[in-house]
Amino acid sequence: MPPAAVNEPSSVTTALLTRLHRAIGEADGWLPFDRYMAIALYEPGLGYYANTAPKFGHLPQSGSDFVTAPELSPLFGQTLARQVRQALQATGTQEIWEFGAGSGALARQLLDALDAMDPAGSAPVSYTIVDLSGSLRERQAATLAVHGSRVRWVSELPEQLEGVVVGNEVLDAMPVRLLHRRSGVWHERGVALDEDGRLVWTDRPTDARPPVAIEGPHDYLTEIHPQAEAFVRTLADRLVRGAAFLIDYGFPEAEYYHRQRHMGTLVCHRAHRSDSDPLSEPGQKDITAHVNFTGVALAAQEAGLSVLGYTSQGRFLLNAGLLELARDAGPRENALMQKLVLEHEMGELFKVIALAPAGSTAGWVPVGFASGDRTHRL
Repeated sequence: MPPAAVNEPSSVTTALLTRLHRAIGEADGWLPFDRYMAIALYEPGLGYYANTAPKFGHLPQSGSDFVTAPELSPLFGQTLARQVRQALQATGTQEIWEFGAGSGALARQLLDALDAMDPAGSAPVSYTIVDLSGSLRERQAATLAVHGSRVRWVSELPEQLEGVVVGNEVLDAMPVRLLHRRSGVWHERGVALDEDGRLVWTDRPTDARPPVAIEGPHDYLTEIHPQAEAFVRTLADRLVRGAAFLIDYGFPEAEYYHRQRHMGTLVCHRAHRSDSDPLSEPGQKDITAHVNFTGVALAAQEAGLSVLGYTSQGRFLLNAGLLELARDAGPRENALMQKLVLEHEMGELFKVIALAPAGSTAGWVPVGFASGDRTHRL
């Protein structure tokens, strides 16, 4: 396979390439892709999510690379707040935990909406954000300044937590391993250096396999998600009371590992365009893979969580009252709202899965899954 060329780099990419060269050397010349992805995204001060460049926004003119649902429309957070409020009441908890809060837009929308639903002042008094990015924390703090001391930031979970957990587009940014079946033999794909010091793909035979057999003899590239599944197990270990709602793009296992999806789901985002070359311009682009929601559900159940529901984002938001909230919105806001629910936009590609400690779910069904639940498809 020809080497992946690195374009004329910025200072961030130059420094990050130096770090990657060192990591490849320390790994005896071959760095597993999940390790490469972790450095490219999260290396302090240099990785994509750890540097100060803009990430989130509507248009590339802002310097942003992609738009998330809460950046697209405040109706997303306002609708999710209805589900969060129900979950807080049903579980008897008073704290919200958000993983990877991005610009802080979703946190602001949730807190504003919850306060509006409860003018007497008994809305949750604590909102905790788990985020490793110092630059994003600064942006979040500015966005959430109006909510003052109700918001705090931590770098890791406590030994035990109670409350409602929210994660929007968190799982897709967790490093994945790449598996490549070539001429009937499975390999793990990693990163090495060619004789000119450029980053290149290199495959090594492996005993690792996708969770299901891939039909047919053709070459096949895909991902497995040990870090996302480990995250869910850690959440299961710490969440003693409450519920978790994870929203992301992905598929159940049967669709994820379909024989026709032979090039995998790995993709990069920069300036609102996508590409398939994570080895070019590291630190300047997002690297992401779709979520295997079956793997998430199984990891959760094995660790002691129950699946409360699983459905498309469109169905979830409609169940939770999006149309009612959008009733008085103007034409532009309604057009953006439709992107959240239409099948050819975010509505079908994005899914929502809800989890809770086993044995604590009797007596309530999350409103977002009142109809159209797809748990049986996982």
